[in-house]
Amino acid sequence: MKTITLVFGAVYGMLSVILGAFGAHALKKILSVERLESFETGVRYQMYAAFFLLIIGYILKFETSSEKWTSILMIVGTLLFSVSIYFLSLQDYLGANLKFLGPITPLGGLFMILSWLMLIFHFAKGRI
Repeated sequence: MKTITLVFGAVYGMLSVILGAFGAHALKKILSVERLESFETGVRYQMYAAFFLLIIGYILKFETSSEKWTSILMIVGTLLFSVSIYFLSLQDYLGANLKFLGPITPLGGLFMILSWLMLIFHFAKGRI
């Protein structure tokens, strides 16, 4: 689980830089300001998740199920949160009605929050 966490952290970080550059250059010309801001929110939170995963990948030993779930919830939550935002931001450009993805974004956000909460409990128990 440690390796998976570190790999996802690195991949999420790399994709954040790529998508951030893509948004700043290519999408700036085709998306409304509101849609571009949404896209950038997805990129920003994906980078936060990348840092989170890299840090816990080095801090946690992944010996307990709660440590493993801390990572899983952040990986899945970020995927749901950021990817749904990316598609919702691009739906006009893609010519598709992707509004069904709307409820996926807060679900991903909830998973990310739960991951943070689990890390808080981990630290509160004095497991460092």
